[in-house]
Amino acid sequence: MRARLALPVALIAAISVTATACQSSSGDGAGTEAGSTPAAASGAADYNPTPYDKLKDGGTYTTAGTFDDQGNPFHVNGTLQATRVWAWYNANAITFSPTGEVRYNPDYFSDVKVSVEGGNQKVVLTINEKAVFNDGTPIDWTAIKATWKANNGSDEDYAASTTDQYSQITGVARGKNDKQAVIAFKGVNASWPSLFTTFLHPKAAKVDNFNKAYVKKAHPEWGAGPYTVGKWDTHSGNITFVRNPKWWGRKGRLDKRVYVNLEQTAQVNAFKNGQLDSVTAVDAESLKQLKGLKGTEIRSGGSPFVYSLYFNAKSAVLGDKAVRRAIQESVDRSQLAKIQFQGLDYGEPLPGSALLYSFQKGYADNVSAVLKYGPDRAKKELDAAGWQPGSDGIRAKDGKQLEVGYTMVGDEPLDKATAGALTAMLKPVGVRLSVRKADPADWAGIVNERKFDLIISGNRSMDPFGARYLCETYCSDSDSSLTGAGSPELDKEIRATSDIADPDEQTAAANKVERKALQDYARLPLYSGPSTYSVKKGLANVGATIFYNPLPETVGWEK
Repeated sequence: MRARLALPVALIAAISVTATACQSSSGDGAGTEAGSTPAAASGAADYNPTPYDKLKDGGTYTTAGTFDDQGNPFHVNGTLQATRVWAWYNANAITFSPTGEVRYNPDYFSDVKVSVEGGNQKVVLTINEKAVFNDGTPIDWTAIKATWKANNGSDEDYAASTTDQYSQITGVARGKNDKQAVIAFKGVNASWPSLFTTFLHPKAAKVDNFNKAYVKKAHPEWGAGPYTVGKWDTHSGNITFVRNPKWWGRKGRLDKRVYVNLEQTAQVNAFKNGQLDSVTAVDAESLKQLKGLKGTEIRSGGSPFVYSLYFNAKSAVLGDKAVRRAIQESVDRSQLAKIQFQGLDYGEPLPGSALLYSFQKGYADNVSAVLKYGPDRAKKELDAAGWQPGSDGIRAKDGKQLEVGYTMVGDEPLDKATAGALTAMLKPVGVRLSVRKADPADWAGIVNERKFDLIISGNRSMDPFGARYLCETYCSDSDSSLTGAGSPELDKEIRATSDIADPDEQTAAANKVERKALQDYARLPLYSGPSTYSVKKGLANVGATIFYNPLPETVGWEK
């Protein structure tokens, strides 16, 4: 699963960077190298891993958070926050280690068998006899079938986040009894565990419920797991999860898991006064405030995030690929990264892919293969495309100036610094950047209806199978694509990669196709950044986990 962030910039720093300071010399490769930049981003995990039997029984764990507008993580509007909240009262059937190894949860799947016959893969899931949804409905093969049906693309009324690889399943059938699901694939699918990390109650998988039932609602009756919703305050947005009396597995160590709805600027103070048990250190200023607090510690590690600059290829001016390419060639990504990471004592190479991270096997720098930083070259390309500089330096064509909108969601200093830097980078090339401030509450409508020219957005990988998301990221007909770029011909090449059985070969093919997709110049990966948290000492299995999502019952306080 790949979750879209609720806000375009999660790293919000209290720093000030003047626009002119963000310019750098032009030329091939300029701004893409840093003397102390490591060869790969950090792949370290730091979360105080603690065995279940070493945790005390009881206590409360409180962080900032709330239900997003769309609480169904399978929905196209599902966000990272929605995915995290969902996991506290729904099935966590398959998880991954920090480095991506598959782990089956025996409380849901008591046995898993994978075989290949005649070139086609079959997965047999034997479901725990005790497994039941909170409303009393048995968890059986029909839940697996319903999840597949809702996400396989056969019914366009479902607003699914991605149909990739669900569409490769030819059928889900009853096995030896209702507690066994037999999943048949066309070909071989190495990343199939990512399709069923969680699943839907058959009622939740009905099209109207899939699309609308979780809008500002939780539906704990359709959930399952060690915790269930105790209280959701629709006025404040606060959520309390409590132990689920209908849970058949290891009980949760915590008495309560609480989310408190707080603005980003209030979260550090809430942690300092003891209201929160863990908080993200999003910038240099917050890290400075959080370091050295009595009874706390900093946990920092790698990050399976990538933030990209998205181009609306359907907008009037950015429908011209020559303009998109020239803008990308004029963006000094290393300067934007410096703004993000200033004061964090962190470095990483510029991301070369929207699929894999530089600490992963099979990663390739596909961006550098198709794009070089070069404002001077960008000027020549705009000249050739008929965009001529005016007396004010701004280019024009057919009487229309080359003005591009940049949607800035939020009003923090870092947001302003990034907008100022982009403005300064594009002006010498002859592009006027018009910065348009938007309210964070309007984020979903802005991206889903493409009410932008340029915007920064981030995605977090919830599993290690980057090649799986090639179509979600780049297909022209993907509901998850923010850009609208691509072509039916490229879509065909993208989808062909899902039929490759060997995972290494599939990744290599995905890299090759991504290079073609990047030549639409509609998405530019900018940075990833660290995962850094300040956590109260003694809190276990919380922090920088990379691909690992600790089971809810294993989160708690050391004895």
